[in-house]
Amino acid sequence: MNAHSEQLFHEAVEVLRANDLGTMTSAAPNLYPHMWSWDAAFVAIGLARVNVPRAIQELETLLEAQWTTGMIPHIVFSDNDTGYFPGYDRWNTSGASAKPDRVRSSGICQPPVHAIALRHILDRGRENGGADLRAAEMFIEQTFDSWLAWHRWLATVRDPEETGLIEIHHGWESGCDNSPRWDSPYNRVKPGMVPAFVRRDTSHVRDTSERPDDGEYRKYLWLVQQMASVGYDDKKVMQTVDFRVRDVFFSAILAAASDVLADLGLEIGRDESAEELRKIAAHFRSGVLSTIDPVTGLARDFDVLAEEWIATETIAAFAPLISGGDVEVLNRQRAIIQGPRWMGHPALRFALPPSTSPLSPEFRTRTYWRGPIWPFLNLLFGWASARDGQQELYSILRTLSLEQLGDLTFAEYYEPFTGEPLGSFAQAWTAAAALEWLGGRDAS
Repeated sequence: MNAHSEQLFHEAVEVLRANDLGTMTSAAPNLYPHMWSWDAAFVAIGLARVNVPRAIQELETLLEAQWTTGMIPHIVFSDNDTGYFPGYDRWNTSGASAKPDRVRSSGICQPPVHAIALRHILDRGRENGGADLRAAEMFIEQTFDSWLAWHRWLATVRDPEETGLIEIHHGWESGCDNSPRWDSPYNRVKPGMVPAFVRRDTSHVRDTSERPDDGEYRKYLWLVQQMASVGYDDKKVMQTVDFRVRDVFFSAILAAASDVLADLGLEIGRDESAEELRKIAAHFRSGVLSTIDPVTGLARDFDVLAEEWIATETIAAFAPLISGGDVEVLNRQRAIIQGPRWMGHPALRFALPPSTSPLSPEFRTRTYWRGPIWPFLNLLFGWASARDGQQELYSILRTLSLEQLGDLTFAEYYEPFTGEPLGSFAQAWTAAAALEWLGGRDAS
């Protein structure tokens, strides 16, 4: 490594060390003091570059919170009570029959990137050999059925009509909380009585317009209340909740991760399970491709309650690049994402994909998922590019991501035109992305 890369590496390691709560990593100091599901997967990818056993422990802690249905909750609450809102009490999951008694968690899920993290852990174990290799292999063998149960739950419970698309019941489940993707579904949510609340996220940013407003947040809390009112029972939630959307990006991640988990299954002699996972991958890959708008070439979500497509120019429109599949579709998507509406927009500080197209009427430069660039997503697209042999796109994403992360703030997200770091700083999955990029191909 050169001197700058060396500094970036050490600063990223320090972020993960500072956020380490012992058996889990807080997503960010103060603002996000707990463990988030898909954050944990990316954190494990970064940790595997420096400490394979600690990466394993991260996912072990997450699995301890897995519900008996197979669902992995999106938040596992730590004892680090800094007044985070909404906290465990607000989720009211204590009465959910499927939740393990020994853990405190939310009652919804997030995208299943965990198998991709498992692949990274095993690869790093093989590179290191010895105790790291033994630990990685043992972990995969011992937890394989838990990951399989997670994928089965998603593929059945969250795809009741077998469309090949995962149904989510809250924008938080997508991980893209206030994305323009959800504007129409949320416009139809009419909250009932929501107890008073005090948020902390707006006190951690210089500009409150970066975050959803209180009106939006009231809708978020109303959906939580609806699900809690039926004890988070899978079937009853679907009959109760006012937000039901088939999430194309979530579905793409399930397709990609199921193929990865199938590969791991074959390596440990679980041939029948691998075949099942291949079928899940193929089913959801097909579902993703079925959403493509023939005019724009972009993937779409589907609002179940309104029975209509959601066609917004957000990063989720490139879901096929994650799930893989049809070569013509992928080639067209690569051309679009590198074109003037996205990475090729001349005003971008770094030619990386924003969360919403700069030419979209919904684009906002500083507002969370409505425009800023998210480093962990660049890593995910880079991983998929490498998987598909797209070395040129991978190299572009890697080079520019490392330049962006060179400010050493490890910000949650970045203003696309100025490159200003936004949101929470010392974000764990941003630091993890830096470590993985530094250890990846073409490392210098």
